[in-house]
Amino acid sequence: MAAEATIPSGRLRGTVEQGVHAFKGIPYAAAPVGDLRLRPPVPPAAWDGVRSASDYGLTAIQQAMPGIFGELGTPQSPTGDDCLNLNVWTPDPGAAGLPVLVWIHGGAFYAGSGVDDVYNGAAFARDGIVCVTINYRLGVQGFWHLAEHFAELSESGNLGLLDQVAALEWVRDNIAAFGGDPARVTIAGESAGGMSATSLMTMPAARGLFQRAIPQSGAGHNGLGAETASMIGGHMLDILGVAPGDLDALQRVPNDILLDAQVKLGDELQTTRDPSRFGEAAASAMAFQPTYGTDALPLRPIDAIAAGAAADIDLMVGTTRDEALIFIVDLRDIFNEELVAMTVDAVFGMAGRDGSAVLDVYRSNRPDAEPHEIAAAIESDRMFIVPAIRMADAQVAHNPNTRLYRFDWQADVADGAWGAHHFIEVPFAFDQLDNPQARGFIGDDPPRPLAAATHAAWVGFVRDGDPNHEGLPDWPRYDAETRPTMLFDDTCSVANRPADDEVSLWEGVV
Repeated sequence: MAAEATIPSGRLRGTVEQGVHAFKGIPYAAAPVGDLRLRPPVPPAAWDGVRSASDYGLTAIQQAMPGIFGELGTPQSPTGDDCLNLNVWTPDPGAAGLPVLVWIHGGAFYAGSGVDDVYNGAAFARDGIVCVTINYRLGVQGFWHLAEHFAELSESGNLGLLDQVAALEWVRDNIAAFGGDPARVTIAGESAGGMSATSLMTMPAARGLFQRAIPQSGAGHNGLGAETASMIGGHMLDILGVAPGDLDALQRVPNDILLDAQVKLGDELQTTRDPSRFGEAAASAMAFQPTYGTDALPLRPIDAIAAGAAADIDLMVGTTRDEALIFIVDLRDIFNEELVAMTVDAVFGMAGRDGSAVLDVYRSNRPDAEPHEIAAAIESDRMFIVPAIRMADAQVAHNPNTRLYRFDWQADVADGAWGAHHFIEVPFAFDQLDNPQARGFIGDDPPRPLAAATHAAWVGFVRDGDPNHEGLPDWPRYDAETRPTMLFDDTCSVANRPADDEVSLWEGVV
């Protein structure tokens, strides 16, 4: 069965399945090719007649992710330049005033897409939400800061974010044709998508385009300062053999050569973690991220949020309990007590702190843990959990409608070795448990009541800024003193200051 909608660019024909209308592969910006390559997005051309919107469009050019995320997260649509498109699920294009969720995919800013099975927005649409998922430029295409090397490319370090802004502008101008209310928009995303959401909260160009945000496993400490991003940009030019200022030579470099150079630079960063060559990127091992200290992103997001830049935005921020374990478990054989101690000493030594005392706390809380599990717990706190708490602390000082969560349920997949890992809450939030991608992460018998409770919390927050519903215990607003945190598990509960003995160790460090 077909569904139709008309927007200023032209007519669209999508599909209808079980009462949900889906429109896929809608361009929100022109293909960034030719003179538009490495430039900010511009509006797409209109079309004549009826455009088919029954299939996903192209996804962003990218390198493959390693490990299980590469196996289960490979884009399920071809990649290509003409990737600035989005997808819409709605209960009724003829409705009016429906709340809108715009989802920003993760993938460390160099991989991923908005078309993964777990991002299917049908469950949100069935619950009265217009759901939009987007693609945006990645890696060198989206976050290669070249402003100091090419005067014409002053915005190059944030093109991926500017793509997201363009998608939000499209939502503002077009979502009413799908039943949505442009004044009731929530952005959400996981990992790099969560980091993108926090960046958008502080971007002048995104002001007024959304009212709520749900950053998942990605808070406000992300990004590279302009100096570091420029240094990394220069390293890329060296690998390519392109001289600064030679824009013609840069434009002639094919996409596959750009990707090869990106992989080479990323491998060097991963293996050396050399701050003299990679600056603050050495800590995150992501060479291409949003660039702050720029017109598009004036401050590091956490600093801007602390200063009140997002005071008018409701916030629901959170993480999983064992974020980093899935990244480290395959390297378990290289970890021993000495390596873990050296790593902790390096992290806390930079803040003038005693790493051994920190390690004692983590070990005493996990007396049977293997060294890689201790390392994963510390890395989970450093990269994800503590930054989420810092973000809630910063935002609640300006907006009381702030909430914090932690997803604690873990699957039996990989004999439970992944724990409550990075990404595990996403199929539950979307209520998309019955597809191969979800099952690869959560197993064949996931708890459906937990999916119902998680999804309903997301629906409630998108609808009216309140995630509470009858399937959860009362979820209070956040305050920096008691830090109430919703713990999603087989039995959901609220805890004040969970794992506080470990979290408090990071004061003055993160």
